[in-house]
Amino acid sequence: MEEAKTKEFIKNIKKELKKVIVEQDEVIDLILISIFTKGHALLEGVPGLGKTLLIKSLAKTMGIDFKRVQFTPDLMPSDITGASIYNTKEREFEFKKGPIFTNLLLGDEINRTPPKTQAGLLQAMEEKMVTMDGISYPLSDPFILFATQNPIEYEGTYPLPEALLDRFLMKIYIDYPSVEGEIEVIKRYHEGFDKTLEKVCIEKIGSIEDILACQEEVQKVLVEDDLFSYIVEIIKETRQSPFIEVGSSPRGSIALLKASKANALLMERDFLIPEDIKKMAYPVLRHRLILKPEAYVEGVQTEDVIREILSNVKVPR
Repeated sequence: MEEAKTKEFIKNIKKELKKVIVEQDEVIDLILISIFTKGHALLEGVPGLGKTLLIKSLAKTMGIDFKRVQFTPDLMPSDITGASIYNTKEREFEFKKGPIFTNLLLGDEINRTPPKTQAGLLQAMEEKMVTMDGISYPLSDPFILFATQNPIEYEGTYPLPEALLDRFLMKIYIDYPSVEGEIEVIKRYHEGFDKTLEKVCIEKIGSIEDILACQEEVQKVLVEDDLFSYIVEIIKETRQSPFIEVGSSPRGSIALLKASKANALLMERDFLIPEDIKKMAYPVLRHRLILKPEAYVEGVQTEDVIREILSNVKVPR
């Protein structure tokens, strides 16, 4: 895809999503960054902010295969990945693929399912395949997981283990709309807006080929050597901060580089600048850092620590 076509493709996606989503421009950008870097994203926000609606709309306008799984306490790993079922006619077991075999998988309320089921996602997220009975089945290309979780309910939930959290490219916070934004939302419903999208004229303006082309464009973004060092210095600081128990792994360094390059593409640049890295540091690192107990006692938030780290690391010029 030529550079002009890439810009037009991204512009049209945003235009279509705004037919459904109000005042979430930054969230839309972060979701597109996840798509263009082949990265998974964790969406956190209170119920009713349109997290599921946003991902459904994204799949529809991009023209890619989409499936949704509602995570529950009784969900089993095979309910997601698939299972071997005995075929009485052929007298042999055959693998029946689960909903994970799709381009875009929405996992609603991922923290409501037990660790055993959560662990069933590890191989798929990292290796893009599912292994069953010693046979590996490749997932679709692209395969992206968007998982949602509710931050205000703890009863009947299972916190995600660090190994699973680290496989998410970023954690995206979705906040309440402004007064004007909420007025726009209720006006749309008053005029007959349908959450099933059956009555919403969202146009399909892309395809898998367009997405893969955008992913290639991200790879072409130029990065100076001093920016590689800048990223590593930021990650190094997460391991030395007095407020952090466990800092980011090298996977965090890679995620920060990829997300920053994709942000440059969205800003219509073919080269990386420090501001891209600073901007992406928050969504990429906020779920990778484990604060010390005394930090929580003092009321220190992860966002505060990241802000301090960025102020301490010298910016290359």
